[in-house]
This record gives sequence, structure tokens and C-alpha cells, in this order.
Amino acid sequence: MSVEMGADAIGFIFAPSPRQITPEKAREIICSIPPFVHTVGVFVNERSATVRRIMEFCHLDLIQFHGDESPEVCGDFMPHTIKAFRVKDRSVLQTIKPYFGKIRALLFDTYLRETIGGTGKTFDWSTAVMGKVLGVPIILSGGLGPSNIAGAISKVNPFALDINSGIEERPGKKDHILMEKLMENIRNAENGKGSK
Repeated sequence: MSVEMGADAIGFIFAPSPRQITPEKAREIICSIPPFVHTVGVFVNERSATVRRIMEFCHLDLIQFHGDESPEVCGDFMPHTIKAFRVKDRSVLQTIKPYFGKIRALLFDTYLRETIGGTGKTFDWSTAVMGKVLGVPIILSGGLGPSNIAGAISKVNPFALDINSGIEERPGKKDHILMEKLMENIRNAENGKGSK
């Protein structure tokens, strides 16, 4: 469904989560995805050997590290590495510098002490705007859905958007109506029409 609606990439969460998928199921889905749609594996503080094994088994294009992975770990997976940074305040921008040259893109997500990702909460997007001057492609995440996606695109103009809980009827179950509305609002925002 995501491919039919025009998604450029599809994420597979291998970390503990209501959205967690087994490598076997992910591989089955990935083998049915047409070429030129990127596949992204999401990991949180996983052993590098496990990440590499799953990456090769599933034929993942990119790895999104969403935990406390070091610049060295991220560098070991270049050129396949996206690193997520949880935004509490603008001080997060200082933590990114050691990752220069070791990541393809950085993802800004919302900081919540009790959870690593999938918060369904937005953060102050001005931090992401400031992050653009770092010269690394920015992926915006955190509480994005049909109702605020046009504003996110207008304010941040990110390289990509990572949407998850904002298009779910319940954790781990996507809602096709919300997905359709989201994609419609993205197309309208990109064409300068705004959100309906």
C-alpha cells in the first residue's frame, strides 16, 4: 500500500516495539517491493554483527540507528547509515558534529525520557531548521501526520519525512485512509497548495 501511494522508502523496525518485525517477514515483504523504493532497517543499540546479519539477510538499503550508537559504529555501516537524534533542545546540534562523514543523513525525532521513538509528539521544528546548516540531509520525524505535514514541509523543508504513529489506527496497525490523506497533503504542500 505504501508503494502504491508513492512512498520513496519503507522502514522495518527490528527493535522491541509494537511495530517490531522479524527478519523473515521483512525479507518476504522486501522481495515483493519494486526496485527504486528504498528499504530501511531501524535498530536501537543492537550489536553490529546482528545488524549486519539482518541487513544482508533482508537486503536492506539503509540502516537507521535510533539508539546511542557511536560515530564509529555508524561509520562502519557507511554509506548505508542514517542516525536519529532525539531533540530535547538545541543542544542536540552539538552532539551531531562527531558523526560528520559517518552518516548519510540525520533524523530529528522528539525526545521523551521514557521512550526512544514512535512518540507521536512533535518538537520545536526551529531546531531542525538550524540543523540544516550542518550540510547533512535532514529527515524529519516525531508526531507527523495528515494534520501537520504541510506545516512541517513549509517550515523545515526536510530532505525526507519519517512517518509512523501519525498514520496508525492503533500502534503497529496503519490506517489506509490516514495514509491516503497524508500523501495527498504532502503532494499539495510540495505543489504549493497547502493542506485541505
